[in-house]
Amino acid sequence: MKNILIIGATGQIGSELTMRLRKEYPQGTVVAGYIKGAEPKGELLESGPAEEVDITNTDQIAGAIDKYKIDTIYNLAALLSAVAEARPQLAWKIGVGGLFNCLEISREKGCALFTPSSIGSFGTDTPKYNTPQDTLQRPSTIYGVTKVTGEMLSDYYARRFGVDTRSVRFPGLISYVAPPGGGTTDYAVDIYYSAVKGETFECPLEPGTFMDMMYMPDALRAAIEIMEADPSKLIHRNSFNIASMSFDPQILYNKIKEYVPDFKMTYKLDPLRQAIADSWPDKLDDTCAREEWGWKPEYDLDAMTRDMLEHLRKKLLAPATT
Repeated sequence: MKNILIIGATGQIGSELTMRLRKEYPQGTVVAGYIKGAEPKGELLESGPAEEVDITNTDQIAGAIDKYKIDTIYNLAALLSAVAEARPQLAWKIGVGGLFNCLEISREKGCALFTPSSIGSFGTDTPKYNTPQDTLQRPSTIYGVTKVTGEMLSDYYARRFGVDTRSVRFPGLISYVAPPGGGTTDYAVDIYYSAVKGETFECPLEPGTFMDMMYMPDALRAAIEIMEADPSKLIHRNSFNIASMSFDPQILYNKIKEYVPDFKMTYKLDPLRQAIADSWPDKLDDTCAREEWGWKPEYDLDAMTRDMLEHLRKKLLAPATT
């Protein structure tokens, strides 16, 4: 990768991935693609070029690729799970129509393309524990439907046209940088904010609701490493299971209490988010990613919790309690 376009660069993943890529490839060009009303600010704007690139606008995508001689696209445009349920038509337009635009332009201009999938691509008929790389995918949400469709479309373009498509299935992502954006797993970000602010956290999911989670630094590294992987070793492309940790709300709460002893949590069920979470796996088997391109997470629950609390205290100007 030399010249990279990130579509959705001001979103939860994009804002951090753009900065990480600019550090990884200082001799290249990393373009922050944004939509009107979500313009980059601060360091994201000042550290490199930015272009208005709406994934539904093929002229904007092609124009940015030609202008900056782009060889790699990171397509991060999507509506997250709970938000997508409220706007299914828009979720399809962005998640599938937008991806189709990227695939066609990648075919025409010879770009490599990364489009993340998700644990949301699985459904209630999928094995919930140690979910295999290749298994039944029958999601019950429009978010999941767009992700499965995206995996199949990307595989088709790789086979039919030789487009270098690659992807990972992200678990729930936890970060102190960007605020949550309407995902089912966002409780695992909100809970840290509440702990640092000294607030009682209202958990929208029931105890015993296990889901795969990952700290954002590991997710960013996975997105970069999969695109740098030797293509001759990739049996799969779209999309690799990757895993780091699996926990339920009570386990997460107990871990945070080790560092914030006065922290309190109550349960206030959100039926929509609970139904979505219940349809997803508890834990993914990421053997294929480990074997085909050397994937290995660096953060476990304890390391992530210590790092999250440290950075959020600095961000929110809160004093340490221990």
